[in-house]
Amino acid sequence: MGSINGEVNMMVNPVITQKPEASPTIQQQEPEVEKSPSISLEEFLLNPIEGIEWVDGQLIEKTGMTFKHSVTQSKLSTSWRNYKNASSKDGEVGTEAPCRTNRQMRRPDVAYVTPEILNQYGEFKVLPQSFPLIAEIASPDDKAEELFAKAQEYLESGCQEVWLVFPEAKLVMVNNGERWLLFNGDQVVATQNVLSGFEVAVSDLVS
Repeated sequence: MGSINGEVNMMVNPVITQKPEASPTIQQQEPEVEKSPSISLEEFLLNPIEGIEWVDGQLIEKTGMTFKHSVTQSKLSTSWRNYKNASSKDGEVGTEAPCRTNRQMRRPDVAYVTPEILNQYGEFKVLPQSFPLIAEIASPDDKAEELFAKAQEYLESGCQEVWLVFPEAKLVMVNNGERWLLFNGDQVVATQNVLSGFEVAVSDLVS
């Protein structure tokens, strides 16, 4: 992920100041641009921006996604949705839907929300907690340490199960709230706590 560009920054009203015109004896200087003020989480939750996360007071654009990342995201979301429908389970599956953690506003790559939470919050703009089942697809510029920290953030905010999918390494790691489970390309990965009964070969997700 990388910092958002100037166009998004303009949405939070940066203050631009320019010095008075210099005298002939003083070298002309470029206008000074002050940093845009940080937007509060509460303000951002009122009007979330597509493709943007709120992290430590800054608006961060989700970038670095490759074609393989996109395909894996599509395969997993479709697999969860098809299983949900075939097994007559309620709830919904979404991609990059916004949710609030204890500290940030995130947009997980794939998420499943249970019917109980849908009934509790109705037509929410931003889910005020983490989704019960979340998957993050690692892109080449993602750091493993940051992905694991994000997974822990989800688990501390109402999430019951997190999948970290690594398309390049062809493996999936699942945290069931107690420990990490590792599945490689020759194995079948299954849900642990949420959307029970779903399973898929790792090779089918990351081939």
